[in-house]
Amino acid sequence: MEFKSEKLDNGLAVIGEVNKSAKSAAVGFFVKTGARDETQSISGVSHFLEHMLFKGTGTLTALEVNEAFDKTGAQFNAFTSEENTVYYAAVLPEYLAEVTRLWAELMRPALRDEDFTIEKNVIKEEIAMYKDLPNFDVMERCRTLYFDGHPCGNSVLGSEESIDGLTAGQMRGYFETRYAPNNMALACAGDFDWEQILAIAADSCAAWRKQDVQRTLDHSEGSGRKERVGKPNLVREHVCLMSAGVSARDPRRFAASLLGMIIGDDVGSRFFWELVDKALAESATMQFGAMDGTGAFCSYIRCSSENVKKVLDIVRAVFDDLAGNGIREEELRTAKNKVLSALVLKNELPMGRLVDLGFNWIYLEQYLTIEDDVNAIKAVTVDEVHALIEQFDPRHFTEFCLGPARDSQ
Repeated sequence: MEFKSEKLDNGLAVIGEVNKSAKSAAVGFFVKTGARDETQSISGVSHFLEHMLFKGTGTLTALEVNEAFDKTGAQFNAFTSEENTVYYAAVLPEYLAEVTRLWAELMRPALRDEDFTIEKNVIKEEIAMYKDLPNFDVMERCRTLYFDGHPCGNSVLGSEESIDGLTAGQMRGYFETRYAPNNMALACAGDFDWEQILAIAADSCAAWRKQDVQRTLDHSEGSGRKERVGKPNLVREHVCLMSAGVSARDPRRFAASLLGMIIGDDVGSRFFWELVDKALAESATMQFGAMDGTGAFCSYIRCSSENVKKVLDIVRAVFDDLAGNGIREEELRTAKNKVLSALVLKNELPMGRLVDLGFNWIYLEQYLTIEDDVNAIKAVTVDEVHALIEQFDPRHFTEFCLGPARDSQ
């Protein structure tokens, strides 16, 4: 595989990993913007804006956009997180140039008032839908509680009130600043002609104007607070715990991912054997999430209300054992095999490779091969994981519980 990169005069990074043995190709625009870059008055605008890009441009209607993707057989979509918005497509190699031109055109959408008004209702329906999913609801509430005013605690969806109050003018202003070329990357992976893609970028994107784009990168240790909310329609207890971790730019992120796997993989982890295997909880997982300037471990547990105290006591015992005795070499070896298997299998496809390629550039402005990541994971030692546990003690967690309403509430 061969890596290529170029930066246009306006700051747009164009990167590509050419793999002539691949049978497909993938392309994506990575925009360094998300919920953390919003103020309270425009909460949810990044996700709303993602929807609006599919509504078309000055020359394309929403129907024509859909037809343009559909005729190529592209598997396309987009997603918004706390700090990134990504637009992507996987296609047969002969259609990559056409789809890249289409995405470049969509990156400068019409943002029509009539589309904005209609899409408001779609966004509010999505907010309502996720409120009916307690596993999502509890994690979103815990995130807000954990970050306690830090921008990483902002809601990706926003609220019904913030969406109702949002104006098309506010969205256009946000777009002008955040969708600046110097805050974006165009990435390609798989079988494609690099010079052709670079020419398309120069032709379609060179006129985009550079902006002064800022982001606060403070670390958060978490609030350490504990809250519970009762809902009358729930019959199970949903528990989310969050504790501090390293950032996406920290080389210890690999050790942190392995620690999360050891504690909370859905099969064979400490949570699994202590909680799920013993039928005390239906689900008990932990994942590590690295972000810009900070990071966090997040656990999700679902159990009966009768078991929740016992479950949390066991969780504390697991964390106490980690702090006192650390991990075993065998646990680390198993976790490495799981992480490496997932990494390699995902990166065998250009679409999977595109995500890692784009995010490595967004966070690090660096090209890392699959081998680089594999070697970094293999190199993690027990002592390095122990040092991580000592610095980011998982016993100091923020806790949010969502469960059946109690008579006293």
